[in-house]
Amino acid sequence: MKSLYQVYLSHPKVCTDTRKIIKDCLFFALKGENFDANTFAQTALESGAAYAVIDNPIYKKNDRYILVDDTLIALQELAKHHREQLTIPVIGLTGSNGKTTTKELINSILSQKFNTLATSGNLNNHIGVPLTLLEINKTHEIAIIEMGANHQKEIEMLCEICRPNYGLITNIGKAHLEGFGGVEGIKKGKGELYDFLEKTNGTAFINKDSDALTQMAAQRNINHKIFYGKGTDNQVFGELVSNQPFLGIKWIYQNKSHQVLSGLTGAYNFENILAGIAIGLIFGFSPDEINNGIKCYQPQNNRSQIVKTKNNTVICDFYNANPSSMLVAIENINQLKADKKILVLGDMFELGVETELEHLNLIVKTLSYQFNEIIFIGKYFFQQKRDDQHLKFFESTEQAKNHLKNQKIKDALVLVKGSRGMKLESLMGFL
Repeated sequence: MKSLYQVYLSHPKVCTDTRKIIKDCLFFALKGENFDANTFAQTALESGAAYAVIDNPIYKKNDRYILVDDTLIALQELAKHHREQLTIPVIGLTGSNGKTTTKELINSILSQKFNTLATSGNLNNHIGVPLTLLEINKTHEIAIIEMGANHQKEIEMLCEICRPNYGLITNIGKAHLEGFGGVEGIKKGKGELYDFLEKTNGTAFINKDSDALTQMAAQRNINHKIFYGKGTDNQVFGELVSNQPFLGIKWIYQNKSHQVLSGLTGAYNFENILAGIAIGLIFGFSPDEINNGIKCYQPQNNRSQIVKTKNNTVICDFYNANPSSMLVAIENINQLKADKKILVLGDMFELGVETELEHLNLIVKTLSYQFNEIIFIGKYFFQQKRDDQHLKFFESTEQAKNHLKNQKIKDALVLVKGSRGMKLESLMGFL
């Protein structure tokens, strides 16, 4: 590992995709379900990579091929070794919902005074976290690392690689039920971040409005805890003062009141904003600086993003979905003021044995509100098809697209939400 690290220091750009080779980078030939990147090692070198890290000796042709036992493990171990050389604070965050929004809020606040590095896009898994860590160089002063997981022991592994000094679990919801084995499994899996902070004497930021998170923290001996929420017994507390459609927050710290209007919609983002405030305070930011960081963050990643089209106002929240995030998104649009409201909801994935029940529950829940029209898309929703003039069911996104071509939606507030694999972004041209 020491010799590989020396190569990395000379060539600190790491690539895993031959279509995105950076000149003089270090290429790692990772395996996927349908490919073996060892076969692309030569292409990577010919495209400008300085070295190719491979784990199949038959592809080693000269000294520019670095042979290891397993390229994925080598990538993870390299990132871990690099982290061990760093002295900057690392903030690690996970949770069922709101990870990326919270990460971006924190980054918007902290980057005003520090050279930060935050997880890019969705690079939050067993490959993305190492790649993110290996982006950190001598100029960076704080790292904000998002950690995603769909089974137990994954957060534990990612924590061992990125070793966060500060940690935040946004919430516990019904995401990846299949991999975690139910909600209790989710608590155990996400709680691995608290376990690491307990072991390493790190600092945990805890949403006291969440009974699950409060109980999870109480079950561990975490010495350094910062609580935030609506209650006055928190170090940072506040309340939602407006949501039409953007969130206005009043927050109080050390008996002084402050107010900010964010660029986010969705009452569920209140707790994400409070988390950003709590972290900003710990890192020495003034209330005005924190408020400026919150105001400057404009979502552009199809998470709680409001888009004005030629015909409608669309809440783009189709980056991903699970029963918990679906419910709060629906509750949010119900609270917003509009003459005409329409839901466009796509299937939720990775729910395992709960798939049928959770899709049925969501349909029933939508019927308790007064929406003008509800469009359900995907085979799981389609299996629950029923006759109701306000409900429309389509087995695929393509079928829904054809419907929207012929039945134009106009002058409406539209929520579009579903799992990433549904590709609901393709509907935007018809809304």
